[in-house]
Amino acid sequence: MVERDKDIYQQFNQLYDEVHKRIVGNEEVIEQIIICIFAGGHILLESVPGMGKTVLTNTIAQAMDCTFKRIQCTPDLTPTDIIGRMVYDEVKKEYVLEKGPIFTNILLIDEINRAPPKTQSAMLEAMAEGSVTVGGVTYKLPDAFTVIATQNPVEQEGTYPLPEAQCDRFLFKVILTYLTPEQEINILKAQSHKEPIAKIFNPAEILVIRKEIEENVFIADSILEYLVKIVDETRVRREVMTGASPRALVAFMKGVKAKAFLEGRDYVTPSDVKKLAFPVLRHRIILNPDVADFGVTTDDVIAKVLAKVEAPLD
Repeated sequence: MVERDKDIYQQFNQLYDEVHKRIVGNEEVIEQIIICIFAGGHILLESVPGMGKTVLTNTIAQAMDCTFKRIQCTPDLTPTDIIGRMVYDEVKKEYVLEKGPIFTNILLIDEINRAPPKTQSAMLEAMAEGSVTVGGVTYKLPDAFTVIATQNPVEQEGTYPLPEAQCDRFLFKVILTYLTPEQEINILKAQSHKEPIAKIFNPAEILVIRKEIEENVFIADSILEYLVKIVDETRVRREVMTGASPRALVAFMKGVKAKAFLEGRDYVTPSDVKKLAFPVLRHRIILNPDVADFGVTTDDVIAKVLAKVEAPLD
């Protein structure tokens, strides 16, 4: 590991320390969100209400010196509420864009499945291209633009399920679970004392690191074959109606390379693949209805896939 990588590794450790000033537990969730941001992807965050998603994402944004905005989705939310609208400027004597909340580094879209399909689809260009088009003019979004969209797995009344194309745009699906009683006690204690969050990175540095990850992290042919075999196995299992797409493979490769880099390595290992298989694949697999009715989850299927597909030697 070169000296530069050691410095970056120390910075990533500092980043986790800063986030934990406000966030108790959820180490795996925090790691996956940070990996996703540095891989240049977007995150689908699933949890019941009241789990601290806004505090979590806002704290990560602060530690990365990123602008942060939040949208609460409702059935009457329109694309212009997110993207913005053209308004007439009396001084300039022309129409100008009144920018919506999407013009930020990190955008939290709360309960995305409560937004109507037209509004959901308006986010596709932004997530895929890092730009939006208003009035026939394309506007670039801020550097390191990342969407963190949440959905409630329990309450489905009045929601619009995300279409497959929309789900596939998210690099990871991360599940936020309840904390232990001890961790919840620590949350109550921490309410009376909030330390300031130091800025460890900034948007420009995030872009530089993304490029370093893409160009300098080595992934062996045996690991690439392992990724392909895992994804292919999701397509042939009897429990599965629709397996992971080719885009899942690209997401998988980006994720494992970013994970390796964040851990101070310039190469990917099979353990990187095993750890990220769940957030990469869980929202890209559609189960057969009869299997789902028996309580089988996509995570159950992914675990079986990993057990069946032989991993290359580290």
